[in-house]
Amino acid sequence: MYDINNRRYTGSKYKLLDWIEELILNNCDGESFFDVFAGTGIVSVHMSKYYKKVIMNDFLFSNEIIYKAFLGSGEYNIEVIEKYKKQFQTINPSKLKDNYFSENFGGKYFSYNDAKLIGEIREEIKRLKEGLTDREYCILLASLLYSMDKIANTVGHYDAYRKRDNIQDKFIYELINAEKTSDKFVIYRMDANKLVRKIKADIAFIDPPYNSRQYSRFYHVLENVVQWKKPRLEGVALKPQAENMSDYCRSNAPEVFADLIKNIDVKYIVVTYNNTYNSKSSSSKNKITLEEIKDILSLKGQTTVYEKSHQCFNAGKTEFSDHKEFVFITKVGTGDGK
Repeated sequence: MYDINNRRYTGSKYKLLDWIEELILNNCDGESFFDVFAGTGIVSVHMSKYYKKVIMNDFLFSNEIIYKAFLGSGEYNIEVIEKYKKQFQTINPSKLKDNYFSENFGGKYFSYNDAKLIGEIREEIKRLKEGLTDREYCILLASLLYSMDKIANTVGHYDAYRKRDNIQDKFIYELINAEKTSDKFVIYRMDANKLVRKIKADIAFIDPPYNSRQYSRFYHVLENVVQWKKPRLEGVALKPQAENMSDYCRSNAPEVFADLIKNIDVKYIVVTYNNTYNSKSSSSKNKITLEEIKDILSLKGQTTVYEKSHQCFNAGKTEFSDHKEFVFITKVGTGDGK
């Protein structure tokens, strides 16, 4: 079974969890935790044992499905889930006709047989939806995403695939390890700047994208499978027309971040940041500088900066040394920001 951290994701904080946990517990108090840009969801899950309520938000459709599958409040029948897992595992790809997924992604992101399997399973989940609970539907779909991601012919995202003549058949449909039904987690898929105007919490954890890499483009294959609108695809990477783009990856990112901080209603703000703005790769250069982050947070309250050396994601083109991860902790309404 797949746990929530068993996926490849740019900017994942998995290796920094213990450090982030220590900083939050030593500097922040409260009963509610608001993960504003939840990404993989692993920070929310890791910190959830300390809080009565955990609010998660991300604007990707695939991440929303994953949160609902692992952590949702809806009921599910494990026998139903296991039955369909066995059904999906017995499908013979050699007997399948080509489908939308194999026609587009076969021989590229996946082998032709694996792509036919993925397309067939996705169609079957769509057909089954009316007879499933919402949680069961999300679990089956998230399990497909994790099973795909494990064997995808990529470097860890879907901005490109590896050029290979013969991609091996590797796909096996396995289930995610869904949590027991709980009301602790509240899940949103919203523009973060709009959501903060509606949410009140004790601690906000903020880990936005900082460079020009749009996550909806990085994970377009997963987004495609979840939405299953079968759009026309373009270019070498086979992406649909651009949608769901983040202002945090554009030149106006400092203004957007300032708006977020100004309107967030919490007691403590925890912001993570890395120093890739010195990168030689233009796509890796940060849209917000370290000083801009500090200045914006200082207007909200007393802000302390912590740093740690950390080797970040590198797809091969980005070269920089002395990489550091920073955590800013702001106690709202104190110090210079009062």
